Amino acid sequence: MQITHPSERASQAVAYLIVLAGALVMLAPFYFMFIFATHSDREILSVPPPLWFGDHFIANLQLLIEKLPYFWHNLGWSLYVALAVTAANLLLCSLAGYAFSMFEFKFKNGLFLFVMATMLLPAFVGMIPTVITMSWLGWMNEPKALIVPAACTALGVFMMRQYITSAIPRDLIDAARIDGCSEFGIFVRIVLPLITPALGTLGLITFIGSWNNFMGPLVVMRDMEMFTVPLALRSLQGTGQTPWGAICAGSSIAVVPLLVMFVMASRRLIDGLTAGAVKA
Repeated sequence: MQITHPSERASQAVAYLIVLAGALVMLAPFYFMFIFATHSDREILSVPPPLWFGDHFIANLQLLIEKLPYFWHNLGWSLYVALAVTAANLLLCSLAGYAFSMFEFKFKNGLFLFVMATMLLPAFVGMIPTVITMSWLGWMNEPKALIVPAACTALGVFMMRQYITSAIPRDLIDAARIDGCSEFGIFVRIVLPLITPALGTLGLITFIGSWNNFMGPLVVMRDMEMFTVPLALRSLQGTGQTPWGAICAGSSIAVVPLLVMFVMASRRLIDGLTAGAVKA
């Protein structure tokens, strides 16, 4: 039987309190968002603000639909773009990661360093070239303007390359080649089933990033019915008196798909983030 020293128990208690305090700080904005979604603007701006749920959610939702008649369309549009970007990233990043980890070709290391170097560039650096390219292609105000530029990311390629290198023995790939399996067959039948934790992690990160994307739709979308949810909710500000209750109601609804995705992929996320943490 292991005996825990009192000092160790005190240290664990302090660590738990710090983690709990950090969790409360991070959850506080979401808590108040849900609370404010059920109160009128007058109650939200009162001092002190409300700390518990009210009965004004339906009225806030009606006001939201009145000021944003395309809100449900914006919500579905955001879901379509986020799912398309996520699917493209899972496919292309896993293919690129497989190539970088299991193939030998000229300029392989230099090309991989170049891909990694793009992570050092701020996002706004590529904003103007992206807008010019989308305009030249005639893709402005179209789904392709949001999906194609985000279809493959350096972070995704890096994650897939590192995970495939550490999780899949090269001998297994060589044995499949000797047995006559094609490269695409190896990727589909062997690689993909073994990298599901990394795919779950990348999928969740990509979906959240695409769902919360604000700058991309801002520069390439023109019609309100083509706005994503963040851009549509932002359009409510600066139009006279800001309807904070309606904005919080819309934000609360917009959080639901993220919560569903997190619940579905949370186990894969933990497995993917902790892969390789314990070395045999």
